[in-house]
Amino acid sequence: MDSPSSTSRQRPRWLLHAGWLLLAVLLAAGAWRLMRHPAQPVAAGPAGVPATTVQVASETVPIARSGVGTVLPVASVTVRTRVDGQLDSVEFKEGQDVKAGQVLVRIDPRTFQAQLEQLVAQKAKDEATLANARADLQRYGELIKEDATTQQTLDTQRALVNQLQASLKSDEAQIHLAQVQLGFTTIAAPISGRIGARLVDPGNIVHAADVNGLLVINQIDPIAVQFTLPESSFQAVNKALNGSHEPLAVEAIDRDTRDVLATGKLVLLNNQIDTATGTISLKAQFANAGHALWPGQSVDARVVLGERADALTVPSAVVQRNQEGFFAYVVGPDDKVRAQPLTVADTVKGKSVIETGLAAGDRVVLDGQYRLTPGARIVEKAAVVPVASSGAKP
Repeated sequence: MDSPSSTSRQRPRWLLHAGWLLLAVLLAAGAWRLMRHPAQPVAAGPAGVPATTVQVASETVPIARSGVGTVLPVASVTVRTRVDGQLDSVEFKEGQDVKAGQVLVRIDPRTFQAQLEQLVAQKAKDEATLANARADLQRYGELIKEDATTQQTLDTQRALVNQLQASLKSDEAQIHLAQVQLGFTTIAAPISGRIGARLVDPGNIVHAADVNGLLVINQIDPIAVQFTLPESSFQAVNKALNGSHEPLAVEAIDRDTRDVLATGKLVLLNNQIDTATGTISLKAQFANAGHALWPGQSVDARVVLGERADALTVPSAVVQRNQEGFFAYVVGPDDKVRAQPLTVADTVKGKSVIETGLAAGDRVVLDGQYRLTPGARIVEKAAVVPVASSGAKP
């Protein structure tokens, strides 16, 4: 029989083994639980918005004013007949370019030719009568010396000669008029340009009183653009005109693609401001050999007044608009953006000239603005590239 002391020594050993067994079970249960339910990672902060940025550049840009314009021919002539008659022939093609003096239309000349011949015959008759009257006057002058005729007879004959001389001059004037009328049966181009649609077909009777005429010629090389600027631009344009020895340059810009279609010169600053619209009208002239400009076309006309040094520029895509006006997203050192209100002075070849709101070197968002809100953090999609080197001219 075991003694009490030996029993007391065996009990702690049993408890120790049980404790180790329980610990092993707990560790195994924990490992199994971790395998069934892995630990969730700690949530990170919101991801940045992908965006492309550029830096505000400082450069020399043109000072310009822009307005909406309409392309006009330098000259436009509606060709009409100046005599009545039947249209014999048309010697042009619709859409043809013609030179001044080129024959376009012929009208039946026979009536006018007959009238001319009749007047020529009348002149010949009056010349013969005048020659006979002059011979009689000479004879009466000899007879009066011998008192073989009266002074009254001599004076009457002298008056008859003067009358016939006046008739002869009238005949010459009538012949000249008939020649002019006959010349009107051949119609030539009064200016060089392009012909439009034919308005009358051969065989029709045409009249000098016809309103529509026979055809229209538009001079399209060179060509003109008439445009308007706000009244507030008058002083700047007038100052530039007075300070320049050369005509101010004007660009005609396609309203859809923004391509420069032609570069010309300013030829007119109208002599008054339209009080109804608060605008002033200007006209520019362009060489148009390639016919990039066409009468009736709408374009933007941009008149260059000078140059602005150290102007702040950004690509036009940087500038956004909201209810308050223009703004741009400016990126801070922490890559967070703020909406910066700004004032745009001009737009030059895809660049916006910033008058207020930005400084040279500011980092602004070029692409990705539609996903941004003030305070959002961005992730750069491309390297920061300046718009242009400082001081460079466009």
